[in-house]
Amino acid sequence: MATSLHVPGFAHGQNGSAAETDPATLSLMQGAPVPADKQVRWTDGSMWRFPQQRWAFSHMRELVPTVNIACEGAVSVLPAALRDDLDDVKLTSLDGVSMTWRESLAATYTDAILVMKDGVVVYERHFGATMPATQHILFSVTKSFVGTIAEMLIEEGKIKPDVKAEAYVSELAGSGLVDATVREILDMRTGLAFSEDYVPGQTGLTDVQRMSISAGWVPRPADYAGPDGNFAFTASLGKNAAHGGDFVYRTPNTSALQWIIERVAGQSLAAQIQARFWAPMGMDHDAALGLDRLGTAFGGGGLMASLRDIARIGDMMRLGGRYNGKQIVPAAVVERIFAGGDPAAFVACQYIGNLDGNYGSQWWHRAGGQLMAMGVHGQGIYVDRGAGVVIARLGSHPVASNRGNAAVTTPAYDAIVAALQ
Repeated sequence: MATSLHVPGFAHGQNGSAAETDPATLSLMQGAPVPADKQVRWTDGSMWRFPQQRWAFSHMRELVPTVNIACEGAVSVLPAALRDDLDDVKLTSLDGVSMTWRESLAATYTDAILVMKDGVVVYERHFGATMPATQHILFSVTKSFVGTIAEMLIEEGKIKPDVKAEAYVSELAGSGLVDATVREILDMRTGLAFSEDYVPGQTGLTDVQRMSISAGWVPRPADYAGPDGNFAFTASLGKNAAHGGDFVYRTPNTSALQWIIERVAGQSLAAQIQARFWAPMGMDHDAALGLDRLGTAFGGGGLMASLRDIARIGDMMRLGGRYNGKQIVPAAVVERIFAGGDPAAFVACQYIGNLDGNYGSQWWHRAGGQLMAMGVHGQGIYVDRGAGVVIARLGSHPVASNRGNAAVTTPAYDAIVAALQ
């Protein structure tokens, strides 16, 4: 195992600022050949260590197997009227720290961000290793694509939300999801025996580490006898609570949902994302999905796409599912998604910056009606359709939780929305 990289300018073991950990400043993956202390690799796990992850998240297709998701036809135009006053918009974090919008981007290790008002791009920035064409890893923003497709299949009459999951995927019969309904899985209200804790344990492997092994995100230890592949891992999990209770965030729920929509549609997740979104929407660039060792996509967090293309997804949702002259998502599905889940089921999670929100259809919701797709380390699509604002964001925050930056991003988004009114 390689030693962790020491970053000049701050003490070993500290995170360092966004400027100090910029991949270009650190010369990560530069040189021919790349010096050992500048390498970012899958084999030694360095791609998951900070600050190396700041390069890795913009170069995932060079590190893990992927399947391409092709864009088609002419690119849909994103009108732009860039403003030069937004960097100085002032806000106060939930921790009581005063800062500007520009400072908030550095504080949250933003890799790229785009703001749209009424369909017009008013702000766009790229930092570090992330360029306009970069297929940046989106992590759990992927879940919102899976949830939207599931809701579309429900609208098409191909899935019944109150039917047990095993009716669609018989392999779930021996799992903890045997008596969970599709709706309970969609809204993450199952009692699946899985802990979404990204902090490594002192002894043994955590559930997240075992999931990462099955997904192919990390090498499989020679003595590891656990399941291989995303679906096998999901089917191996038991149950430790009744279904239908409080919302508890568990990625294997999305893997089960992916399994259902692939079985029902007879198409891979990549093929469905391509057909339903990337082909008709006039995207700028191809996207990609990370694959496990069996060639199954990781629907819980493997989508990779460019900033402008995820902004298009947000604007399409703002517009009631219509985009590029086509109805991409049925209006009834968009309304169902915006309706959200049960706020009472969300209270127990005590989510910072969104205590009175909810979760439904694999999307996050604020009490004010804003819709959010969120990925660990700071990826996001934010839709405030009442204000006509869409924000797309890519990041590489050192903390593997959106709770690590929500104290800044939530008031920052509110401040930008207020400034645009």
